[in-house]
Amino acid sequence: MKNVTFRQIRVFTEVARQLSFVRAAEALHLTPPAVTMQVKELEAQLELPLFDRQGRKVALTTAGEYFLVHARRLLAVMKDAEDAMQRLRHLETGVLNVGLVSTAKYFVPRLLARFRDEHPGVEVRLQVAGRRDQLVTLLNNGEVDLAIMGRPPRELATRAEPFAAHPHVFVAPPGHPLLALGHVPVAMLENQPLIVREGASGTRALMDRFFQDHRVTPRIAMEMPSNETIKQAVMAGMGLSFLSLHTLGLELRAQEIELLHVEHAPVIRTWNVVHLQSRLLSPAAEAFRYFILEEGEAWLAAHDRPWIGPGLEDRGPAKA
Repeated sequence: MKNVTFRQIRVFTEVARQLSFVRAAEALHLTPPAVTMQVKELEAQLELPLFDRQGRKVALTTAGEYFLVHARRLLAVMKDAEDAMQRLRHLETGVLNVGLVSTAKYFVPRLLARFRDEHPGVEVRLQVAGRRDQLVTLLNNGEVDLAIMGRPPRELATRAEPFAAHPHVFVAPPGHPLLALGHVPVAMLENQPLIVREGASGTRALMDRFFQDHRVTPRIAMEMPSNETIKQAVMAGMGLSFLSLHTLGLELRAQEIELLHVEHAPVIRTWNVVHLQSRLLSPAAEAFRYFILEEGEAWLAAHDRPWIGPGLEDRGPAKA
């Protein structure tokens, strides 16, 4: 393996991640033939096939699965070395990889745009994970420097720092009869159809805990894996929902969705910026960490204030 290059390893891990030579080429800004050549050269060095290719379908071989574990370790070690050298040079340049749960995609890009204005030498890359466990995997594999999420992962040794309140609210379509009540007891939701996130979602876990705490059995009409689809269903009058307030700005301003003022709501959690304790942050990642800890709370509070007023900082986060 003495002639294996890190370029070949990077190309291999991207093909393994995408399970597509074409998509890997797009992600790496290479041509598909260049990606194919790098993988073939690597396989020649190892004297083992790393991928099964059947038409357009690509799958890792057993050798490929084993090599992927070591390849990721090698790239993580190289990134740690690169970050350490950047620290010694006191540079705030390079690539910043930020991972986030899907709910955070509604505000993190705006904060990143402001961060880029202050740090133009940093190239920012975003990875949005559809599920929390996918984000934890990205963090564990060293594919992201920092993660923006709600509940920090208990299965990893991480440093999690809360930076802002994260309200969750009940919503209804305009004209729904419960809106006329002004203040809705939790018990009145028991017979209302609810359109909710899937069971693995943090939002769903928080909603389930809310109803358990108030001894109410919700009527689940539909489960959906997408906040956008849920909002469309609510707007169509198919039921109520429980969502992060940070996903709702446009719909609330357009009055296509209304806040339902349920007792004991909004339910407040916190946003956290998370990184592995075992990894040294690059100057770029450290700069963004400081930026979001200093700027994130004020930015999100300004977003929330028109809908639920000031004073969120005085309310403790909910357990989930």
